[in-house]
Amino acid sequence: MHLPIVLKNLPRVITCLLVVAAAVAVGAAPATKAARAAKRAGKTSAQPGARLPAAVLEEPAGTVMEVAAIDRARRPAVETAAQQIDGLLEKHWNEHGVEGSDPLTDAQFVRRIYLELAGQIPTFDETMRFLDSKSPSKRADLIDELSESPGYVSHTYNFWADILRLSERPQRDLFFEPYLDWVKRSIAENRPFDQWVHEMLTADGKVWENPAVGFQLRDKGMPLPYVDNTVRVFLGTQIGCAQCHDHPFDSWTQHQFYELAALTSGTRMRLEGAVGKKKGLSKEEAREAALAARQANAETSRQIREITQEAKEQIRAKKVDGGLRLFINANLTSVHYRDAKLLLPHDYRYDDDQPLAAVSPRVLWGEIPTAAAGKDGREQFATWLTSRENRQFARTIANRMWRKVMGVGLVEPVDDFREDNPASNPELLEHLTDLVLSLDFDLREFVRVLVSTSAYQRRAVLYDPTSATPFRFTGPALKRMTAEQLWDSILVLVAHNEWAFQRPTAEAYAALADCHLTTAGTSYRDVEKAYDRFNQSFSKRSYLARLQKSYGYQGQVLVRASELPTPLPLGHFLRQFGQSDRESIEGGRTVATVPQILSMFNGPITHSMLVPGSVIHDEVMSHDSKKAVEVVFLSILSHRPSAEDRRFAIQEIQSAETPPAGVGNLVWALLNTREFIFIQ
Repeated sequence: MHLPIVLKNLPRVITCLLVVAAAVAVGAAPATKAARAAKRAGKTSAQPGARLPAAVLEEPAGTVMEVAAIDRARRPAVETAAQQIDGLLEKHWNEHGVEGSDPLTDAQFVRRIYLELAGQIPTFDETMRFLDSKSPSKRADLIDELSESPGYVSHTYNFWADILRLSERPQRDLFFEPYLDWVKRSIAENRPFDQWVHEMLTADGKVWENPAVGFQLRDKGMPLPYVDNTVRVFLGTQIGCAQCHDHPFDSWTQHQFYELAALTSGTRMRLEGAVGKKKGLSKEEAREAALAARQANAETSRQIREITQEAKEQIRAKKVDGGLRLFINANLTSVHYRDAKLLLPHDYRYDDDQPLAAVSPRVLWGEIPTAAAGKDGREQFATWLTSRENRQFARTIANRMWRKVMGVGLVEPVDDFREDNPASNPELLEHLTDLVLSLDFDLREFVRVLVSTSAYQRRAVLYDPTSATPFRFTGPALKRMTAEQLWDSILVLVAHNEWAFQRPTAEAYAALADCHLTTAGTSYRDVEKAYDRFNQSFSKRSYLARLQKSYGYQGQVLVRASELPTPLPLGHFLRQFGQSDRESIEGGRTVATVPQILSMFNGPITHSMLVPGSVIHDEVMSHDSKKAVEVVFLSILSHRPSAEDRRFAIQEIQSAETPPAGVGNLVWALLNTREFIFIQ
């Protein structure tokens, strides 16, 4: 919606929104009632006496986050790689008679690159610093700066959180905070993607001892869906149908699915004592060691049974809450591997085998690498999946990252590679796959190349997923901000310190989560005391209360989306704008709804911008009305107003009851334009 139209129709828009809201909630309201509500809501300044939390008003002290540095010496190589991609795209355009869209202006580029790499719009100062710079390398300089920023880590974490279904309590007795912290830290350290994935697929132990086990635990108790989800995420192939029958739309058979699942069927998720053989022992020594281990395991099992039984009795007597049982179960959850046969289902109906027959482990294509020969099935599966020779692994992540940057994958959906679903530009996809391999799975460097292309630095173009004509990438596809980008962008306008709070580290969590169930002499009372200490910091109630007390404003915790508890309740701003409930892979959405309009219009997060002390309030109020208009435009849209927009904006400020109220209306109007919500 164009700014003059928004401002001219401000009272009418407010009334209509409130009438719609009333109709959605309880049916149509009387016009007079809606009019009174509109009059009250028309005051877009914050409530009198409202205060922002002190923690977000203070500038950060010291380093916010340790992030691996970009290798600036590689810039010539990055530019060459970007030019090669542009060359392939131009060849494709010529073959199909299309042309690239217009190049981005500096104002358009600075906004897009901040949203792409840092997950939020730039501040007023960041925009001005870039626009005023005369350096010929200022775009490449900014790409490098943002690629090693905490914002990059936060935004990339949000991207993977949607894919990996990151949730603090995926099951009631799974405490995943250490795993979430490990994912974030792996991004900050810029760990090679193949190493990162291999570790997740083979990790052992409790989640606070070895957080990478979280990936395997995410599908705890569901070994077959685990295989399906893993292949879908990392190999871009949907084999889930073959759990129950031969795939109706692809070549995968049920027998093949079970052969692959046999590689990981020995994964166990319950704490057990390990009898295992030690190398270098004589037969007699080995027998003695095994006997000692069995005796120790028996004693540990007895101790755990006694503690568990006492806990049940205390819970039954209501002397302690039921969360104690979940706490004990979390301490009994530990990933390890033990060889086990996988049997076909009892109703298997194909001629190539019998029901309940044991299947031999086998990969879907290719062979298990020799480096994994003789190792356990889980190690063989992980080594095959992440192998450089398994080109589909590199191809899948190349396609995923291309979609992240350009808005559309070369193969869509990104997890549905099939012979009858070819890439829109096969030559480019194979080139990008080669690039991922040549960069040794350095995904940050891969993105650095993509955003350095002239194709990326062009105006966004419309993408119609129903069109029979493939998308030609004459520019990135026009897309709405994700829920996290929108939240973090509004936070830019509010908080001087968006990093006032970061989620707990794995180390801090481990210190309180482990109740030492297997340590000799641990009693029920010891476990209960540990549970009490844990609850003081990490029970859901105390954790949320602490966040609200230190960082809350009208029920909203003013910290980065990556640091908020997850999943958030349905009524939260982020959920209203499509953040996933983390139950399905890539469950996030960017579809417009009426509650979104109401949140942008009159929600607490948008009101927080108008409170004294907020970034935009203090920046704007230090200037006269003419300069204030420019500051508002540069802060929200990253460009100066046109002559027409300037005239309407100044008129609105000068005609309002007070200048702050007029500025508030201007801020509200810009937030509710398509230009703000969409990434141009």
